[in-house]
Amino acid sequence: MLIIPEALIAGLVSEVDALAAVSDCFASMARGGARNFPVVREALGQGRQYGFKSGIDVSGGMLGLKSGGYFPANMERGLTNHQSTVFLFDPDSGVPVAMVGGNLLTALRTAAASALSIDLLARRDAKVLGIVGAGHQAAFQLRAAARVRPWEKVIGWNLHPEMLPKLAAVAAGLGLPFEAVGLERMVDADAIITITSSPAASLMAAHVSAGTHLACMGTDTKGKQEVEAALLAKARVFTDEVAQSVMIGEAQHAVAAGLIEAGAITPLGDVVAGMQSGRQSDGEITLFDGTGVGLQDLAVAGMAVKRARERGLGFTVEV
Repeated sequence: MLIIPEALIAGLVSEVDALAAVSDCFASMARGGARNFPVVREALGQGRQYGFKSGIDVSGGMLGLKSGGYFPANMERGLTNHQSTVFLFDPDSGVPVAMVGGNLLTALRTAAASALSIDLLARRDAKVLGIVGAGHQAAFQLRAAARVRPWEKVIGWNLHPEMLPKLAAVAAGLGLPFEAVGLERMVDADAIITITSSPAASLMAAHVSAGTHLACMGTDTKGKQEVEAALLAKARVFTDEVAQSVMIGEAQHAVAAGLIEAGAITPLGDVVAGMQSGRQSDGEITLFDGTGVGLQDLAVAGMAVKRARERGLGFTVEV
């Protein structure tokens, strides 16, 4: 079994690599060549979340899982709040193939999924990017979004505004002006990324203008919520996987309230594969409910394993 520690990941998988891997993953899901297994996700108390995401990609020859979660006290320990590890197995024999550090890979694949939704669903003339949230993953989101569209300005809001200067510095590094705003100013954005760990909605329907695309990336557990359920009722909703969206994503609240039906949610993979249309008008609100699926983790981990083997990196152990 090949062990690839977290310290090696940055040199093996780039943001461009992650976008390609996630796009291929969505297409494979849409065509029936890959499927996710039910998510195990539990609250541990004190804001901690832990779980497993797993799946099999028959066409890609991968079987595996990601184990990890969110530990909000880690920053005080000098650690990243999101901690995860990906395990890959041979799909024919079940023999362990690799253990791969998953912290950076999770950030990269989450940002890639968001950027892919923006590229496919945002208006072609979108110029202002809004970001709700300024934690560790917000910087990845901003950089990935800047790869797919030529933004003219970034506006940002965070519950703790003292964190926004770090996001402003990332924008500056991309040559983009940044403005800290109140949530009511999100009406100025053509696309909005929400990337928080909020247990209650912060972005309301009144904060979103007609024609906006939203990439809601923070809700991945029962009870979490970033946007008002009424906003999904006003939007055409897309997701990585419908069952997961309804169970642990933003759609859980809108479906429970009877505002939308699961059957009205479109898998983003269907758009990637050309099986369904994306945005249908400039005035339409589109919303991507990015819950994060195990197959995305396998895709980027598989890329890391391929590169590590090519370069003779990592550590091999007998199992």
